[in-house]
Amino acid sequence: MNAYWPWWAGALGLAALTIGYTLATDRSFGVSGAWDRVLHWRREREHEKAEEKFTDERALTAALVEASADHFAALPAEPAPRHQSPVAPVEPSAAADPVVTRRRPAPLVTQAALLISIFLGGLIASLASGRFELRLDMGPGFRDLVTASPVGMIALLFTGGVLVGFGTRLAGGCSSGHGLNGCGRRDPVSIVATATFFGTAVAVSFLLWKVI
Repeated sequence: MNAYWPWWAGALGLAALTIGYTLATDRSFGVSGAWDRVLHWRREREHEKAEEKFTDERALTAALVEASADHFAALPAEPAPRHQSPVAPVEPSAAADPVVTRRRPAPLVTQAALLISIFLGGLIASLASGRFELRLDMGPGFRDLVTASPVGMIALLFTGGVLVGFGTRLAGGCSSGHGLNGCGRRDPVSIVATATFFGTAVAVSFLLWKVI
């Protein structure tokens, strides 16, 4: 029987990875978001190039002035009112709330390195433990419990992958994003999402092993 690492070693490893990634990138750790951005790397690279143009405050100010001039120059001139009441100055307390800029994800190259590191880490761990083996199925347990047909396995894995991807986009994150980071920040959405998909996983596991 193959020996596995103790549970606390995995917990320490996940904690170190999550905290280290946050400190290194100043962003939250998440695998599904990184995978989505790497798949759409052309779009994300265009966004990054567009943002790089406005890192200089002078360039941003010039672009805003030019855009404002073009916009107002295209508007028809309105006649000035004969009697215009003076406009009272707006007190700072009555001003509108400042616009909160949405924080961009980590650089694309950082998230690509994250995905490559996950693959290489799993490969190195399997080679070091002597359990590395290339397989085209899910093992004897899957064959005995679900199906032994290679076509059926591929169809089930493909369907499961599509459902996981759909659920990840619907929930706005996966187990790494909601479970590790969101719950650590006490985000109510992440707590509900984590409870939902972990509760569903427990129920399905019980159904497979105890009922079916």
